[in-house]
Amino acid sequence: MSLDWIYYAISWILLTWHSAWDAIGVPVGAVIGTNWAWILAIIFLVVTVRVILFPVFVKQIKSQRAMQALQPKVKELQEKHKGDRETLQKEMMELYRKEKANPLMGCLPMFLQIPVFLGLFHTLKRLNPTNPGKTLYGWTADQFNSASSAKLFTAPISGRFGSTAADLAPLGANTGTVKLIAGVLVLIMIATTYLTSRQMILKTGWAEDPQQRMVQRLMLYGIPVSLLVSGSIFPIGVIIYWVTNNLFTLGQQQWVLRKFPPLVPPKKATATAGKTTAQPAKTSGLFGRKAAAPVAKAPAAAPKVAGPKPGAKPTNPKKGGSRPAKRQG
Repeated sequence: MSLDWIYYAISWILLTWHSAWDAIGVPVGAVIGTNWAWILAIIFLVVTVRVILFPVFVKQIKSQRAMQALQPKVKELQEKHKGDRETLQKEMMELYRKEKANPLMGCLPMFLQIPVFLGLFHTLKRLNPTNPGKTLYGWTADQFNSASSAKLFTAPISGRFGSTAADLAPLGANTGTVKLIAGVLVLIMIATTYLTSRQMILKTGWAEDPQQRMVQRLMLYGIPVSLLVSGSIFPIGVIIYWVTNNLFTLGQQQWVLRKFPPLVPPKKATATAGKTTAQPAKTSGLFGRKAAAPVAKAPAAAPKVAGPKPGAKPTNPKKGGSRPAKRQG
C-alpha cells in the first residue's frame, strides 16, 4: 500500500504554514543560527494535527473514566476467577462489551499520530541538496532548497544524532554540533514522553485490569526507553515535532483533568466508606447528626423522670405532711 497520500498531506500542511509565517514577516534566513519560519511550520503542524484529533482525545478521556468506574467489578471478577486466567479474560471482555468500555482506547490518539510521524520522518529525511526528487509531494525546487538549508542553532533539521560527516557535508553542518543539538532534544523527548504518561496515571491511578495495567506500564516505561535507541535515527525536525506534541499533550491533559476531575479510586472510596460507618458523628455530615440526636437524648431524659436529681435527699411522705402544719402555726 502506497503512503504517498500521507507524504502529500504532511507536505501541504508544512508548506502552508511556512508560507503563512513568511507572509507575516518571520525571518526566512537564519537568526541565531535558526530558520524560524520552518521551525514554526513544524510546531504548527502539531497544532493542526491535535486540533483535528481533539474529538478522539475527548473519547479517550471518557473511556478512561468508564474503565475507572468498572474497577470494582473488575476486582470482583479477579477474586471470583483467581487462578483461571482464561475464564477471567472472557468475563472481563464480556463486561467491557456490556458496558461499552475499551481498555485500548487510551492508546488510540497515539496510534492515529503514527502516520503523521512517518510522513514527517520521510519528508525530512529526503531534504538534501543533492536529492534529484525536489518537486515530489507538491514541493517546488525553491521550497525544497530552503527547507534543506533550514537549521536549528546551526544544526540542519534533516540531520540526525547518528549522521556521519559524509551525510552532513552537503548540508554544510558540523558533526559535533548536530550530535549536541540532537542529543539534547532526544533527552527532552524522552523526559516529556515519560511525563505525559505519568501525569495521567497519577490522576487516575493504576488500573486493576492486568491488560490495562500492562498498557500503562508500556506507556510509562517502555516507550521512553525505546526512544533512547530509536531517537538516534530521528531527524532533528521530527524530534522537534515529538517534543512539541508532548508539551501540547501535557497542557491539554492538565486542562481536561482540572475541568473534569477523575473519579475517586475504588480503594479510597472503600476506605472512606469504612470511616463513615465507624464514626458516623464525624463523617456523616449534617444528615448523620440529625439521625444521631434522638438516640443520644433519649437515654439522658430517662433518669430525670425515674429518679431524684443528683445530691437531693429522699422524700419522706410523713415528714412532707407535717411541714405545712409547722408553717401555718
